[in-house]
Amino acid sequence: MGFYETILFGIVIFITHLLEGITGFGCTVLALPFCIALAGMTTAIPVLVVLGMLLCLYVVCVDFKNIVWKEYFKIISFVVLGLPIGIWIFSNLPEDLLKKLLGVFMIVVSLRGLYISYFAALKTVPSSMTGIKKYLLNFLLFLGGIVHGAFSSGGPFVVIYASQALPDKSHFRATLCTLWVSLNLMLTINNFRTGVMTEQVLQVLLYSLPFLAGGMVFGNMAHKRIKGETFSKLVYFVLLLSGIMMFR
Repeated sequence: MGFYETILFGIVIFITHLLEGITGFGCTVLALPFCIALAGMTTAIPVLVVLGMLLCLYVVCVDFKNIVWKEYFKIISFVVLGLPIGIWIFSNLPEDLLKKLLGVFMIVVSLRGLYISYFAALKTVPSSMTGIKKYLLNFLLFLGGIVHGAFSSGGPFVVIYASQALPDKSHFRATLCTLWVSLNLMLTINNFRTGVMTEQVLQVLLYSLPFLAGGMVFGNMAHKRIKGETFSKLVYFVLLLSGIMMFR
């Protein structure tokens, strides 16, 4: 990447990681279409894996007391089952097909999130949208593992489960960030093992660290002061636009 592309990449990292610092999810799936356009999929995804892991490690350290360990172990037990399938998909399917699949996934999740957010504000959320059966929630965690292995962005599926199991925003954020640290560490180790962490990937990662640091600090400060519902709506709206852009 050239100088201007590197700066744009860093700005995307700052904004998206600031949002995840507030909500506990969203940085990778929001950053993906922009970072892929700037650096390509094979560079952007491994970089975002490491950056997401570092951000969540920071949140875990400052908010350790709010981790709900029972839910963490349940979530990770289902997600890990799908992770190898996603890793295989990332390694074997064409990039253009992967981008379109990711675009469909992002649009569906964002529309669902906006729909629920809108009705929640009116206190009229349809019971069919909130009363998801237990077995379906567990299956969504498995799907989240597949998507995370392929795109490092399985969060939206996991968020559907966590939004019901962890209604407190601080418990929600701390527990999910503990999960992302665990999963992204597995992916990073696998990326080093398989040669994905090339010199170019490491160079882009190094340039992104200052932008990550800014997003981490300001996101954590904002989490304590700003209502999470407002930013959740913003996350889903940007996610919808990002999903549409994947078909360009």
